[in-house]
Amino acid sequence: MPPVAVRNAKDAGTDIYGYLTELFGFTVFSREDGIVYQMYSTTGRGVEFLMPYYGFLDRAPKGRDEDDGWQLWIRRHDEYDSE
Repeated sequence: MPPVAVRNAKDAGTDIYGYLTELFGFTVFSREDGIVYQMYSTTGRGVEFLMPYYGFLDRAPKGRDEDDGWQLWIRRHDEYDSE
C-alpha cells in the first residue's frame, strides 16, 4: 500500500477501505437499438490520458518521483512550506 493512499484517505475524511473502493476510472458506453453496451473500461494507469500533467512530470528532473514516498510530495498550492 503506497503511503499516499493512507494520506489521501485521511484528507478525504474516509478510511482506507472507503478510499480504495471509490477509485477513479474511465468507461465508454454505446447504445444501439435501445440497448446499452459497455464498450471499454479501465482504471489505474489506464486513465493517464486524462491527466496531462503526467507528461510534464515525466520530463522533470525527478520525474514522477515514484520511490517509497510515491507522490507524498504533492501538495495543494497553499500547503507548501515557505522557504
